Amino acid sequence: MSLKTTLNPRHRELAAKMVDFGGWDMPIHYGSQIEEHHAVRRDAGMFDVSHMTVVDLSGPRTREFLKVLLANNVDRLKESGRALYSAMLNGQGGVIDDLIVYFQDENWFRLVVNAATRDKDLAWINLQAAAFSVAVTERADQAMIAVQGPQARAKLASLLPSEHAQMALALKRFEGRPVGELFIGRTGYTGEDGFEIIVPQTQVLSLWNRLLEAGVRPCGLGARDTLRLEAGMNLYGQDMDENTSPLECGLAWTVVLDPPERDFIGRAALEQLKASGIKRQLVGLIMDDKGVLRHDQRVLTDAGEGVVLSGTFSPSIGKAIAFASVPTGELGQVRVDIRGKEMPVRVVKPSFVREGKVLTA
Repeated sequence: MSLKTTLNPRHRELAAKMVDFGGWDMPIHYGSQIEEHHAVRRDAGMFDVSHMTVVDLSGPRTREFLKVLLANNVDRLKESGRALYSAMLNGQGGVIDDLIVYFQDENWFRLVVNAATRDKDLAWINLQAAAFSVAVTERADQAMIAVQGPQARAKLASLLPSEHAQMALALKRFEGRPVGELFIGRTGYTGEDGFEIIVPQTQVLSLWNRLLEAGVRPCGLGARDTLRLEAGMNLYGQDMDENTSPLECGLAWTVVLDPPERDFIGRAALEQLKASGIKRQLVGLIMDDKGVLRHDQRVLTDAGEGVVLSGTFSPSIGKAIAFASVPTGELGQVRVDIRGKEMPVRVVKPSFVREGKVLTA
């Protein structure tokens, strides 16, 4: 039986097409995935992301614990409210999950992890936390709505009391803190400005309906996927997994090796990989000819074969785009095998659109 968010009946009232996503019954769109995509790029859209898992960590050694658990270094979080994106690795340097950590105080850090990896994430975090006497609390009492787009912040602020609106609008990028009964983070998964709002389950329906009345368009997971791919953001289980190191999937920027004495989980494996030479890389692809790039298609290069990881038609660019895992080295003229036909593609940096601006076309 599929899991359901508190908003599930409301999605059905809004005529959403529902699909299974990691064991959750979720909306893929509300009539037009492309229109929802454009709403986020041009105005404001909202997503029910209550299937994500919110985890609170508490205890005097929480920072020390996170310095071991995560490949990014939480010592970068010096001011209350600041947030950090990181991979959580296994001992072989593979990605167990990618997540956001919010620093509130030395006894309270908040994590938001992926829905499909909830059980293994919680098991791994609890296992590692025991040595640091860190309490791990899953916040099942909280739901989550992402409001994204150039008008997203203003439209949410218009619904809040004046003092809370000022607090929300004052948030810096990658910062999150309690605002009244909400926890608002200026973060997202679309390449647009906006908020991710953690809200009590008892209040999520009211907030959703008020956002709807304010002109924020409901959007499904279909638009969320095209938006994140345009923005160059990885999808766990498709662009990376436990057999992929962050050095091979475009996330090397999230790995902090200084100071050398910080012995985070997976560090030794990453250092060995760097010393022996990284054999794979993640690149962006654009196909100028008609057609669609899809997951698992063969990528042909002068350095050897690769594979399409995530691929889609980009509504913002009007062409097919993709992430691909290919060998390192000179790639030459790259082609993708589409039903036995080799189609030429251009290799670009794996970030296509940010804040409505096409970075490469």
